[in-house]
Amino acid sequence: MTTDFTPATRFAVPGRIAVSNRAASVWQTATLTEIRRETPHSATFRLAVPDWAGHLPGQHLMLRLTAEDGYVAQRHYSIASAPDDSGHIELTLDQVPGGEVSGWFHTVARPGDTVEVRGPLSGFFAWPGDRPALLLGAGSGVVPLMSMVRHHRARGLAVPLRMLVSARSPEELIYAGELGGETTAVFTRSAPTGLPVGRMAAAHVAPLLAEQPPGGWEAYVCGSNGFAEHASRLLVAAGQPVERIRIERFG
Repeated sequence: MTTDFTPATRFAVPGRIAVSNRAASVWQTATLTEIRRETPHSATFRLAVPDWAGHLPGQHLMLRLTAEDGYVAQRHYSIASAPDDSGHIELTLDQVPGGEVSGWFHTVARPGDTVEVRGPLSGFFAWPGDRPALLLGAGSGVVPLMSMVRHHRARGLAVPLRMLVSARSPEELIYAGELGGETTAVFTRSAPTGLPVGRMAAAHVAPLLAEQPPGGWEAYVCGSNGFAEHASRLLVAAGQPVERIRIERFG
């Protein structure tokens, strides 16, 4: 997820996953090892964290950046990578105008630089891979959802998973080259020839709710406040129980 993210009030749903208090409270040094451009305004930053405790798809971390004069900036960032034992995690960050931390990552940071992280944090938005998952995201809201998709693929999970993602244009679709058959993209400003332009709508959501796998969907929604409200209304209108919608907002 993008910079300046603040966890917001969410629907109270069952299934919150316990988080290790120790892992959530201990700062660790993370070394930047790779930078990959995703779109003109976003990039993925791979960090080596040798003592990382592991995470579940959908969780986030706290990152701390300390300037030479002692000034400290902290931000919450969703984890983009699937859980593995490589000792690395990945963050995909938008370059936000005026953003202190995202600005540093996009204009100053180079492999070998270090930051501090602690986490993983929050069990609310985590997906263990044990239930059908319906994922709706917009812009950089796709980041924690992509962790779920990658986990689903890496483990060869049989549980159903579908993703709807909204972007302004194909050029601004994060992970465009990695999206597969489980994903449908919606474009709000410009689209490839033959595809409509417009907001995510009932016509995109209702067919997925009509599929209803055994046990029903657990819906995960991530994006701006406006998108989160819009997408959750579409889900409820299509028959998704409110108590089975998990929302992560940023802005």
